[in-house]
Amino acid sequence: MKEDPAAPTPVILGIDDLRPLPRATRIARTSGEGIQLLQEHRDSFIDELWLDHDLGGDDSIMPVVTLMEEAAFNGRPFRIGTIFVHSANPIGAETVVRSLTRWNYQVRRAMA
Repeated sequence: MKEDPAAPTPVILGIDDLRPLPRATRIARTSGEGIQLLQEHRDSFIDELWLDHDLGGDDSIMPVVTLMEEAAFNGRPFRIGTIFVHSANPIGAETVVRSLTRWNYQVRRAMA
């Protein structure tokens, strides 16, 4: 069976300081880069978003989570199929899952 050449390539974004995330079409390594990446995709559908909690040093995913929460609060949530939280930090990961689920994002916990 041939692939449909007109079928769009899925948009899979990752925000992680270390992991290669081979399925991702774009990767951000810091929260600042992650915010920029989401803003670049503001008006398009994101099939998957992969989030790591700890992004090296004092950086974490929480500024990205805050951006997403504020967007939902303002009635314009990001259009994302599934968000996968794959952090090795169980408390941080649970915070992200709880925060985003509260705003009706579809969130799953994935193993790091």
